[in-house]
Amino acid sequence: MDTYRKDIHNSEIPVVCRACEARHGGVCGTLTPRQLTELSRQSTRRNVSAGTDVISQGERANTYSNIIRGVVKLSKMMADGRQQIVGLQFAPDFMGRPFTRDSALTAQAATETDICAFPRSLMDKLISETPDLEHRLHEQALKELEEARDWMLTLGRKSAQEKVASFLYLIATHIDPESVDSCSFDLPLSRADIADFLGLTIETVSRQITRLRKENVIRVENNRHVTVPDMDRLAYFAGSD
Repeated sequence: MDTYRKDIHNSEIPVVCRACEARHGGVCGTLTPRQLTELSRQSTRRNVSAGTDVISQGERANTYSNIIRGVVKLSKMMADGRQQIVGLQFAPDFMGRPFTRDSALTAQAATETDICAFPRSLMDKLISETPDLEHRLHEQALKELEEARDWMLTLGRKSAQEKVASFLYLIATHIDPESVDSCSFDLPLSRADIADFLGLTIETVSRQITRLRKENVIRVENNRHVTVPDMDRLAYFAGSD
């Protein structure tokens, strides 16, 4: 019996944590029932509307959060006011940077998002007590670094069609990571945000989505709902296969 099935029936684990995706796939999976109980007593579940900042660039971070549902976009603002989307986070990602006080980025809900927020002081205490937790956070940081390097390749070397296909593949594999052959999702970003993220114009993004649709790589309904019938084919058009 795997850890998930054992944990879901463990009476020592707080009820609110048993069915939480972050409990089994995120940093909370490293905590003991006692630590989870301590964390749950001081945690707050929040529903964040699309377009609302979870934390702003330069803001003092007094809490950390787990993403329970939804997509969060990370952006960086320059001194002259120009802004660039630099990444996306999905459930059950951990939001926050231990050992730094001020946020270097703005984290904004791209879709309606549920988060579980907890005091920074408590999480720092649990990190000091739990080597596995510190290890998990280190793993996530390294994963984000590798994804950032892959995205540098996408932005610097791929064609417009490959960039758009890469974006769709990123969403498909993170919105439903259990899906192997096919996937269906609502685009979490507007055409303007996709263009910003990919360094393209809105017109180019729309043109490439239309081409991928005509090639039967994707199906699009209501201009926002995307179905990927064959993930391997999408990966091929993204230049990943």
